[in-house]
Amino acid sequence: MFGCCLRFSREMGIGDYSEVILGEIARVFKYSDFSNSPQLIDDISNAQKIVLAGAGRVGYATRGFAMRLGHLGFNAYMLGDATVPSIGQGDLLIASSGSGETQTIYDVVKIAKDNKARIGLVTGNLDSRMGKLADTVILLRAPSKTKPLEDFISVQPMTTLNEQALGIFYDSLVLELMGRTGETHDSMWYRHSNLE
Repeated sequence: MFGCCLRFSREMGIGDYSEVILGEIARVFKYSDFSNSPQLIDDISNAQKIVLAGAGRVGYATRGFAMRLGHLGFNAYMLGDATVPSIGQGDLLIASSGSGETQTIYDVVKIAKDNKARIGLVTGNLDSRMGKLADTVILLRAPSKTKPLEDFISVQPMTTLNEQALGIFYDSLVLELMGRTGETHDSMWYRHSNLE
């Protein structure tokens, strides 16, 4: 099994560990399914409002994407912020959940679906409850807390690999959106907060 046989030692340093981590991330991207990414880009482009949701460290990676959507000029919000609006038909909820079963995020997905918003989901589990509700699903094949991968065990603790890969997926989506919208580094900086 890839990753299971790494022996941690005092001889290994940050450079060694970073190579292992980058190798694991490369493996995730090799076996993931991004065929629905163009549809997710269409969903984002056509949405009047976009709300993003994720729990824990997955939520932090998702929050970074919400910020970049704002820099791209989209009307985007992260669940939990005081300014999150109501959503309904014509709007989009993007949920991130490795397992697709996180109860708090599932509840949000269900409410958004009941209010006729489109649902985008990035998950490692197509057969999850969220996977069955979502309109557009991206399969990010990293181990989650409920769905290990055959022949692969990450050397990193818990679901770290999933969170890393999610952040890189979202940053890759930003580049796709820049190409679609014609936004540039400079135009995005113009929308960045000047209160820092």
